[in-house]
Amino acid sequence: MKVLELREAASEDILRLSLEGAFSHQVGLERALEPFLLALEAYASDWMPEVVEGKRRRKYSRSAFWKALGEERDEDSSVVGLYRTNRPSLDMTLRLLLEPPEGRLHIWIAVQPHSFFGHSERCRKFVKMVRSWASNYSVVNAMAHSMADRQMADYPNFGRDDEVTRRDGFDKVYELFWLNVFGPKLVESVGRERMLSTPAHLVEELPNGSVLLVLRPTAADFASDEARVDQARAHVHLRPDLDFDTVLDTLRERSAALAPVEPRFHPDLAPLLSRLPGEFAISERQQRIAELNVFRPPEPEEWLPVALPSDVENPEHVRSYYGDLSESLVAALHTKVPSIIEVTPESLTDLDFYLWRENFPERYKRDLIDEHTAPALGAYLGDMLVRRLGGTWVPRQRLEESQVRVGTRVWLPFLRARRYMQSRQSLLDYSLTQFFKEAERYRP
Repeated sequence: MKVLELREAASEDILRLSLEGAFSHQVGLERALEPFLLALEAYASDWMPEVVEGKRRRKYSRSAFWKALGEERDEDSSVVGLYRTNRPSLDMTLRLLLEPPEGRLHIWIAVQPHSFFGHSERCRKFVKMVRSWASNYSVVNAMAHSMADRQMADYPNFGRDDEVTRRDGFDKVYELFWLNVFGPKLVESVGRERMLSTPAHLVEELPNGSVLLVLRPTAADFASDEARVDQARAHVHLRPDLDFDTVLDTLRERSAALAPVEPRFHPDLAPLLSRLPGEFAISERQQRIAELNVFRPPEPEEWLPVALPSDVENPEHVRSYYGDLSESLVAALHTKVPSIIEVTPESLTDLDFYLWRENFPERYKRDLIDEHTAPALGAYLGDMLVRRLGGTWVPRQRLEESQVRVGTRVWLPFLRARRYMQSRQSLLDYSLTQFFKEAERYRP
């Protein structure tokens, strides 16, 4: 059963909920988790999970949920995943720690796109769901907000190192998000009266002493200037030690960094460059798109106007050697880059992306790259020119002088491959994709 992956829409932001609470599991798990399931089924509505996953995936139902939870249970913990097969995408995890005397409950929800929560009624139901969970489970902390903006706020460290974060936890209001649930300990630290008088869309005291605070009617407009002013005002109210203008300037800088940037990539490299932003944190993607928009690789120089004559005694034997090199690349990478078997222009882009994502030139030993990987790539690239552009090999004793004649030019695929494998940046500067596109223009 195929589920939607969040990465399939890499340019879109995500609404992220994190909730940590406690519960009594002495009454039995089914009774303890009934409030969780009731609220999910009552309020999730059009982002309701469709798939539940334990050892295997099943269509969502109560019985499927309990089967999955049982499959992933050990002595003191259990976990279950919940997903969707239709938009919006959902990645949801419920994790239970069952150590006595009190169990711990962790809920993580990621819904994509974040813009899905631009409707007030949908957001109202989401708030009601979280209110129910927070009322039934002793919440330490909960928040729901843009994944991108949360990353920019450095949640949950907020500028602290990991050791300090583990030690102090949420001992202060380090940041305000669209939806917040503050546990009783933090409420008393801030002051219950102050907390309940926070200027916000919704501030509500829960039966267990926690406080639910929602900044705005909808989650999706968090980056608007009006929303940033509201966020700063509420934060400074809870933290009088902070300066309003400083807080607001920081929030506005984050909004500017998250503003959508239209991709305008180099036309030859667009198939490759369009994949790169998705490999970065959501908070960095717009900046990366802007950087890639201005990226212009050098014009390919690995060509000659006139072919050097072949200087090998047995050209057919050498061409067979090139074929062996090319096949060695396919054998080594076909599971990582399945399209490499087809020897199509698209497989070159897939290779470019895979090697860049793996940072291959800088992760692997230089002698392995120079003696094996680069020659195999050069042979594969040359074979592509022969197969797809009607090129002809002109073998030479020196590998980097070996040429493929295409139309009025001869191309040097082994030289290109050597330059290509120098660094991660060189994978973009000397991409296989661009080299093929340039040679294609000279096809007779």
